[in-house]
Amino acid sequence: MSTIGVTAETAPGESRVAVIPQEAEALARQGHEILVQMGAGSPAGFPDEDYAARGARVVSRAEVLRAEVVVQVRTPGAGAGDVARLVAELAPGAVVVGLGDPLGNPKAAQQLADRGVTSFALEMLPRITRAQAMDVLSSQAAIAGYKAVLVGAAELNKILPMLSTAAGTLPPARILVVGAGVAGLSAIATARRLGGVVQAYDVRPESREQVQSVGATFVELALDTSAAEGTGGYAAAMSEDFYRRQQELLASVVAGSDIVITTAQVPGKPAPKLLSVEMVAGMAPGSVIVDVAAAAGGNCELSRPDEAVTVGGVRILAPTNLPATVATHASRLLAKNIGNFLRHILGGDGLVLDRADPIVAGSLITHDGAVVHPAVRELLGLPADGSATSASSEGTDRS
Repeated sequence: MSTIGVTAETAPGESRVAVIPQEAEALARQGHEILVQMGAGSPAGFPDEDYAARGARVVSRAEVLRAEVVVQVRTPGAGAGDVARLVAELAPGAVVVGLGDPLGNPKAAQQLADRGVTSFALEMLPRITRAQAMDVLSSQAAIAGYKAVLVGAAELNKILPMLSTAAGTLPPARILVVGAGVAGLSAIATARRLGGVVQAYDVRPESREQVQSVGATFVELALDTSAAEGTGGYAAAMSEDFYRRQQELLASVVAGSDIVITTAQVPGKPAPKLLSVEMVAGMAPGSVIVDVAAAAGGNCELSRPDEAVTVGGVRILAPTNLPATVATHASRLLAKNIGNFLRHILGGDGLVLDRADPIVAGSLITHDGAVVHPAVRELLGLPADGSATSASSEGTDRS
């Protein structure tokens, strides 16, 4: 069995923890030794004594980082911080599991490879049935969509539901959700529960049925979307001309909305700009935009990550980590995803690295001193063969 270490998070604002006490107990029962950094779970509401009561050992960060498997919400490269220092903390030969953002920060993957670390990035898991219980993106996106509606409702100068009183009847607020993935569908369902009238748009025509199933009206635009369906159920990147035409057609719907929640993202690419300056100018003063795609650059041209700005009376919010604002429940889901993944890759004698397994092949980023994931190698300008030498030995610029 393996020694599994759980670190405290170092990224600013990251209050989630990768393993909660209940999941630590489940892993310990399977024979693993669980080491938890002192205070790691406190920001999420899980004190050290709860881990100790469930069979984990609460130790220093240095001891945790000597574990065979180190589990983090954000591994080096995923979030702010000194990547070189964070990588240097890890022992050569260690296995690191968490969210790694290898497509957004491939140089961090190269640093992990140079350190001799085997790293898994859970956001790269394939969207297949066997991986559903490990799907961290879906579990965290569901929470982000829910919280986006609450954030928008708190900023709006209206209430969401229709309200009839002796003084008259207040009409319900109108909410538009752009992007009908997991976050978008969660936002729709939450807005409907709060009594809003909800419309939703997605470039993928296949999402119409899902939008309608959670109570929203699907917005139809006269666009050719035959190429909009990407791999794994994600939207594909479209041309600049397509996005310009999309903005033109969507402008009137945006103008008639009290809250606009945008969630559209394309894996490995900047978020498409769906709300232009002109579209924002067409909204009524007091309206609110919540840009859930802010961490990927945002869907609104006026978004500023982790800032709230007001332009022409329209409030624009761009939170980059909504799940961390409800860290207790976000960590519960995340820990279950991570626990399921650990059970998949760890056997009685430690790491079981079946490169023919699509779950392993999809999430394995570095191994044996090399970056092995094809998409990350391509971003680094490395040959397609994952067994080739690392970038540092090939003279690739790592500055």
